[in-house]
Amino acid sequence: MELRQLEYFQMASRLKNITRAAERLRVSQPNITVAIKKLEAELGIQLFDRSQKQLSLTPEGAVFLGRVEVALRNIQDAVLEVNDYKQLQKGTIKIGIPPMMGAYLFPKIFSSFQRRYSHLDVYLHEEGSVAIREQLERDELDFGIIIIPDASPNLQLLPMARSQIVCCVPEGSELAQRKAITLQDIEAQNIIMLKEGSFLRQTMLQKMKEAGITPNIVLESNQVVTIMGLVANGVGNAFLLDMITHDVPGIRAIPLATPVYVDVGLAWKRDRYISRAAQSFIEFSKNILSQQPDHTIL
Repeated sequence: MELRQLEYFQMASRLKNITRAAERLRVSQPNITVAIKKLEAELGIQLFDRSQKQLSLTPEGAVFLGRVEVALRNIQDAVLEVNDYKQLQKGTIKIGIPPMMGAYLFPKIFSSFQRRYSHLDVYLHEEGSVAIREQLERDELDFGIIIIPDASPNLQLLPMARSQIVCCVPEGSELAQRKAITLQDIEAQNIIMLKEGSFLRQTMLQKMKEAGITPNIVLESNQVVTIMGLVANGVGNAFLLDMITHDVPGIRAIPLATPVYVDVGLAWKRDRYISRAAQSFIEFSKNILSQQPDHTIL
C-alpha cells in the first residue's frame, strides 16, 4: 500500500469523480484508476460503487476513508513539524479569502505581513465563505477569512471586523432616495447575486424565503467589482457588505430596514498542527488588531 494510492482515493472520494480528482492532483486519469484498483485488490474489498453515474463510496469504502483522512492529516502535520525544525526561515501558508475580503479587507494585513516575512510564501485561494469553511474542515487550507456565524465548532476564530449587509442600487433608481430598504421594496426588482458558496447569498435567500419573496436573479458573479459595475449601469440591485461600498460612483448603498450584521474573522482548524509560518501569521494578525482602537481591521 502506497501513500500515493491513499491520496488518490481520498481526492476521488471527496470530488466523487475520477476525472476531477485527476485534474486537482495534476495527474492522468488512468493513474488514479489503476492506483485505486490496486488498492481495492490489496484490501480485498470494493471501495467505490461504480453502478451509478456519480462515483460513490461503498459502506466499506466510507469506513476506510475515515481512517485514511486521519492518517493523511497526521502525516501532513508530521512533515510540517519536521520542516519547522529543519528550516526555520522558510515556510508556506495557504489562505482562503472570499471575493469581498480579498479586495477590501485582507490587503491591510497581507501587505504589512509580506514586508516583514518576505521569506514566507503565501498562497491565496479565492472562494466563498461557505466553501472556505469546508476546505478548512478538509485540511486543504491553513487559514480562511470567513463569516463567523457560519463557522464550525472545529474552527478556532480570531474576530477581525463587523460589517452590515446593505442593498446597493443605481444612483438614478427610485430606491436611491430611501433611508432603508425592505425586502418587499426589491420584490419586483432585478437582483444580482454572488455565486453559490457565499454566506451573503445564503443569508439573503433565506430571509427572502421567510418573507415569502421569490427573488428575480438576473445575473450571478463572484467578482465584486463586476457586480458594482452592473449595479451602477442599472442592470439590477445587489446585496453586499457596507465595508466595500463607501463612495462607489454610480451606486447608493442603503441599509436594510431590518439590519443584518455579520462578523468577519480569521479561522483555522483546532486540532491541526500549526507550523511556525502559520503561527507567525496568527501573531501578526493579533498584533495588528491590538493596535486598532476598536480592535477591528476596519
